[in-house]
Amino acid sequence: MWIIWIIIAAVAFITALTGIKIVRPFQKGLVERLGKFNREVVGGLQFIIPFIEKMIKVDVREMVLDVPPQEVITKDNVVVTVDAIVYYLITDAFRVIYNVENFSIASTKLAQTNLRNVIGEMELDQTLTSRETINLKLREVLDEATDKWGVKVTRVEIKKIDPPDDVMQAMSKQMKAERTKRAVILEAQGYKQAEITKAEGDKRSKILEAEGKAEAVKKVADANKYKLIAEAEGEGKAIDVVYKSIHEGNPTNDLITIKYLEALKEMANGNSSKIFMPFEAANLMSSIGVLSDIAKDKKDAEKKEDEE
Repeated sequence: MWIIWIIIAAVAFITALTGIKIVRPFQKGLVERLGKFNREVVGGLQFIIPFIEKMIKVDVREMVLDVPPQEVITKDNVVVTVDAIVYYLITDAFRVIYNVENFSIASTKLAQTNLRNVIGEMELDQTLTSRETINLKLREVLDEATDKWGVKVTRVEIKKIDPPDDVMQAMSKQMKAERTKRAVILEAQGYKQAEITKAEGDKRSKILEAEGKAEAVKKVADANKYKLIAEAEGEGKAIDVVYKSIHEGNPTNDLITIKYLEALKEMANGNSSKIFMPFEAANLMSSIGVLSDIAKDKKDAEKKEDEE
């Protein structure tokens, strides 16, 4: 009998142990009683009725869903291989268990389907340069679709987008040609800028040279001007002195006539083949005539004296 009691005690102990459940802080427990949802429990030590109640534990931490690579056709009919990652957070443990059979498989298929839809509306170049746009659109679609499952999609990341090899080669050649084009354009712009700078330098040099010459000519002209003015002033003063001296000496017409003749003699001694007579030539000739008469009269008088 004591063996039977030992067996009964062991079975009771084991049965009691099966009714003790430990729920971790990042988990929630769903308790079913006879196949029907009874209650939801949080972290800590929990007790259930063995063989009558059952507990399902749900991890409510943020989790990662790796979407397998798949081939997607873009709007311009290019097949690309896309690989993505979905980050999600369970907000309602009840719905994620009872509203969908297998959340991981359902989310993966949903992500693949919507990824094809989003990329199918974009061309290849836009697909390769608009990852942030793809991530945002895919997150919004998945978040809306998984809301009834008690799941919130926090973010979506596109790991890689691989075009076919021939497209990659064509893109590589295009990029190389574009870089070569930019290099040629930059070189041409540099040469153009250098020529412009050189021309501006030559222009500035010529302007400065011309300004220097003009300044020199101006200085020479000013010097000549001052020299001529000084000479004119000197000649004017000399003329004033001569004129004053002549008038103070009260010269006779005979003396003036003689001076005219001396001046004409000096004019005739030059190399010029022409002599310009002064405007007072008539008066001069009259004076010469008077002098001639005087000289003649004086000669006749001397001749008469000699005869007597």
